[in-house]
Amino acid sequence: MGISRRTMLKATAFGALSASVGRRFAAAQAPGGAAVEPNDRVFIANEDSNTISVIDPRSNAVETTINLTSFDEDPRPPFRLVTAGVTPTHAAMINKPLYHGAIAIHGVVPSPDGRLLATSGRGTSNVYLIDTVAKRVVGNTPNPQASPTTNAERISGGVLVGREPHEPTFTRNGKELWVAVRGEDRFAILDVQATVRESGGERAGALRQYLPTVNGPAQVWFSADGTLAFVVSQKTPRLDVFQVNPDAQGWSLPARKMTVDISAQDPAGFTPFLKTSPDGGEVWLSHKLADRVSALDVRDPQRFLDVVPLGSLARPNHLEFVENGRGKVVYVSLARVDDGGPGGVASSQIAILDRSAPPRLRKVVGTFFTHGREAHGLWTNPSHTLLYVSHEQDELPGTPSPGQTVASAFDVSNPLAPVFLAQIPLGSLDLPSGQLRNKKSINLVYVRPGARSQSA
Repeated sequence: MGISRRTMLKATAFGALSASVGRRFAAAQAPGGAAVEPNDRVFIANEDSNTISVIDPRSNAVETTINLTSFDEDPRPPFRLVTAGVTPTHAAMINKPLYHGAIAIHGVVPSPDGRLLATSGRGTSNVYLIDTVAKRVVGNTPNPQASPTTNAERISGGVLVGREPHEPTFTRNGKELWVAVRGEDRFAILDVQATVRESGGERAGALRQYLPTVNGPAQVWFSADGTLAFVVSQKTPRLDVFQVNPDAQGWSLPARKMTVDISAQDPAGFTPFLKTSPDGGEVWLSHKLADRVSALDVRDPQRFLDVVPLGSLARPNHLEFVENGRGKVVYVSLARVDDGGPGGVASSQIAILDRSAPPRLRKVVGTFFTHGREAHGLWTNPSHTLLYVSHEQDELPGTPSPGQTVASAFDVSNPLAPVFLAQIPLGSLDLPSGQLRNKKSINLVYVRPGARSQSA
């Protein structure tokens, strides 16, 4: 189907957190349950502001913003966000003297039990962990200069992994975090419990090993049984497949199984995202510059089941599976911004692929506007009845949320006919010296702490 352009935690908590990480995964609840439970939250990584917005799905409003910057830890001007009444641009703020916070956070993924998130600092070459219950950066320490005009905590340095890390992903057993180090053609494989301790300043040996892979690795996703790792690239049309080979303690001993040539599916060699289907039988890939998505057979990774075109300049980012009693679809976020959106406002769209159709017959059966510009991350709730979408670009003047980066919420009880619920302005992080506007949202995840997440 052709689609035209216009239609388309504090230091005192570290010991308890580290000790409990291993127990959490075994205690995780089954998925499903109510559509929204009291502790459910949506977390959005904002790359330009180096913040994480936290949305309460009961109100569809921002509850808090997690700060990954180092601004206002010291009362003197070089350490402040706002000095002499001047707020720097987002691009300039990270170049302020003595700044030691995150730069270009990108990627946010839940642990198998949903109690931790991992996010990468592309510009700081590191990984941070987030406690999803406390809604705080793991490893932050009390600020010795804390006062009414400074922050109460100093930002953790996270864990250094290498040049230009992109997406982090937890193994299915929750013991390891695999980080795609896109600038070094390898994965940094971290011990999660040790990463918790090292984030707080302890020398814990968080880095277990480096795993060489294809040029420019973007992300890894694991098969449902955790035995295979699928790796995509943003620099070459190749897919690496590794056997995870966990030992008796659950630590991986990875070995390359095969490298698949995907140039027929992705001639541009730019695949930033992949995800395993809920039934575990398929891996779906987003080929951004080729304007298509594809699906391969987990049992035979050289066998492609579908290649679905999305239209000229669609520029797909992420994809998500929604499956309930009324339908079985794949949603694909499109970066392209189209005229003629709701209320006459330009907006990106989501493509709907009917996954109930047999392989080779899947196609785009509809689209819907996201109520935002340059759609990127998207994630469903455990009951597959809600969908949240993040956007990279700010809203234009004369629109309902001018100058704001926004997220959107949809009722997907009928996956083939989504219903718009809310456009959610992400607002600003309130710092002692002034406001830092949340800007350029990338990854988004819906988290139910203690329940089995999509990475389990």
